[in-house]
Amino acid sequence: MNAARPTAGVLADRHGRVARSLRVSLTDKCNLRCTYCMPAEGLPWLAGPQLLDDDEVVRLIRIAVQRLGVTEVRFTGGEPLIRPGLVGIVAAVAALAPRPRISLTTNGIGLDRLAPALRTAGLDRVNVSLDTLDRERFVRLTRRDRLAAVLAGLTGAAQAGLTPVKINTVLIRGINEDEAPALLRFALDNHYELRFIEQMPLDAQHGWDRSTMVTADEILALLRAEHTLVPDPAHRGAAPAETWLVNGGPARVGVIASVTRPFCGECDRTRLTTDGQVRDCLFATTESDLRGALRAGADDDELARRWQAAMWGKRAGHGIDDPGFLQPDRSMSAIGG
Repeated sequence: MNAARPTAGVLADRHGRVARSLRVSLTDKCNLRCTYCMPAEGLPWLAGPQLLDDDEVVRLIRIAVQRLGVTEVRFTGGEPLIRPGLVGIVAAVAALAPRPRISLTTNGIGLDRLAPALRTAGLDRVNVSLDTLDRERFVRLTRRDRLAAVLAGLTGAAQAGLTPVKINTVLIRGINEDEAPALLRFALDNHYELRFIEQMPLDAQHGWDRSTMVTADEILALLRAEHTLVPDPAHRGAAPAETWLVNGGPARVGVIASVTRPFCGECDRTRLTTDGQVRDCLFATTESDLRGALRAGADDDELARRWQAAMWGKRAGHGIDDPGFLQPDRSMSAIGG
């Protein structure tokens, strides 16, 4: 489908999709070293002058919300909790009119301490990454002994009212796929919403191997060994997760099958990196610079036009199954999830 190019008001592409959800990376740094994301020694972090400052971040979000129809903002990283100005950024975005829904994706370390302030500032909810409940496996997967801190972060988020608290889990063959039923039990017992995510080719080492990826069908089979799953009658819309009712409901579990069952046709996301680049897709191999124009004195209208132009060229799909697929040069920590 080829749509007419819009002149104002929305972030549309030539395939008729409209981006309403903005993912904003606040830092490329992280306090874990997950094996499927980055090497043990970390990465060359972006230098301070390359990063958008707090006012620049808020200005671009304001343009997206007030001029381009964005209704949902999710802060990501790296690890967004280590951004010093996080609470102030959330408060400024919550003060926008119209007010977008505001969420955050985090590894949970320090969330127990920050959750009350984030809730007061206007954060609506969180997604917390948790791939195992076993301390030794956690160390093996993340190269850090911080499982207790993540679990405390989950508890703190729920107590602060950042609900529904969602858990993001990546299963890796031969390491933690046997924990799928236990992770679901843990989520059900604590009233969290669990989402399994197929491992994607976004690691800095470019070592992703399809053979180590546990597929959506395999995940569902593992869960059905202990739980009854029924397809969720609620319409999925643009949500990335397919959901199932667990043991008759109302609890749900989701699977984000980005690789084996891509949902590109319903994608409603645009992404802003911590250094001010627009990405029209998580797997894009090109970016469009807003930071340069912003710092050169561009007004809001010009920045909005540049953002629209960046999104208009979005491809129909990410192309992971295409023989010519190229993994993005940037890793997930630099892109923002």
